Amino acid sequence: MSEPYEGDHNTQRLPVIEQGAHADEPGLGQSASAADYAAVPVLADGAGGRAGRFWSTRRVPSGLVALLILAAAGLLLYDVASVRAHRSAMRWRSGLADWLADHPVDDIAVLAGAGAIALLGVWLIVLAVTPGLRSILPMRRRSPAVRAGLDRDAAALVLRDRAMEVAGIQSARVRMGRTRVVVRALSHFRELDDVRADLDAALGAGIRELGLAGPPGLAVHVSRPQRKG
Repeated sequence: MSEPYEGDHNTQRLPVIEQGAHADEPGLGQSASAADYAAVPVLADGAGGRAGRFWSTRRVPSGLVALLILAAAGLLLYDVASVRAHRSAMRWRSGLADWLADHPVDDIAVLAGAGAIALLGVWLIVLAVTPGLRSILPMRRRSPAVRAGLDRDAAALVLRDRAMEVAGIQSARVRMGRTRVVVRALSHFRELDDVRADLDAALGAGIRELGLAGPPGLAVHVSRPQRKG
């Protein structure tokens, strides 16, 4: 989701990156570079609210756990009511009581069952305290009433298109993370340092234009395609 856009619908041309504009920058190796760029500042404290991660509703795990608890509680309540009505207990409860009476606490089966239940509890706690939705990157908040997120694959596709606009790029792969963007590109002409410098500039500008709340770092790797045969 995003904020409403006001303005004309004319297509804007992307800025043209001059070749060799950053060829003399220090620190650009022959095979890779880690680009530093000035991130767009976020809103001041209290201006638009904190742009935290989106939290998953966890519908499937919570629904399954609720159904299991409801079924177990209903079955146990029915059995207790039957015993109170002077009827015999269900076979499963009598059998479970007899089995537990014959197996001490240090029995392997008892320990395995307790470990499985403990792992299930830890899994539920992790689901409860972690946001989830790792595929959605939070964007800067311009209004306290609006929260926006960007799909990680969509952001990677945008940056890949920006990389393919650089002269000399034959193919590019973008791995979009929350804290780091790794770009691996193949260049079939031009000097690698020139191509890499242009990629640093184009992708740095592209990351700023994504409007992410926490702009990730950028690592660019450029190499030559392997010769066939």
